[in-house]
Amino acid sequence: MATTRLKSLLRLTLMGLVLQGSAAFAADLTGNWRTIDDKTGFAKSIVKIEKNSAGEYTGTIIRVVPRPDYTPQEFCTKCPAPNTNKPIIGLTVLSGLKDDPKKENHFMNGSILDPLSGKVYGAKARVSEDGRRLTMRGYVGVSMLGRSQSWFREEK
Repeated sequence: MATTRLKSLLRLTLMGLVLQGSAAFAADLTGNWRTIDDKTGFAKSIVKIEKNSAGEYTGTIIRVVPRPDYTPQEFCTKCPAPNTNKPIIGLTVLSGLKDDPKKENHFMNGSILDPLSGKVYGAKARVSEDGRRLTMRGYVGVSMLGRSQSWFREEK
């Protein structure tokens, strides 16, 4: 009887350690991310990603990063309603992104807005194991028809 209880206690302890260990490797998507233009290589903005009560991630531009020979837009003149002519700062550019239940550190089924072109794309993302790099993919229809950007976590 005591041996059975001891074995049960050991199993529960080991399961707890395994679950705790796997959670330690799960990267957190929330926080501030420096977006990098995949065409120029320059930083574009800082996007704050938060998780809402429905378990979806949203991203809002909190700052535009100055870069050489570029005057940033102040308003989203090409954006579809309800974002037409809204200020770039405070604009929600990422919405509906959810945890991928099949892949750790992967996110899916979101949409992302390019405030310069006004186009809205499907979005999926992957966070590196160390949690410092986010690969954001915007696409039309299927993921193969899109492009990816690297975003880097801002230090607190």
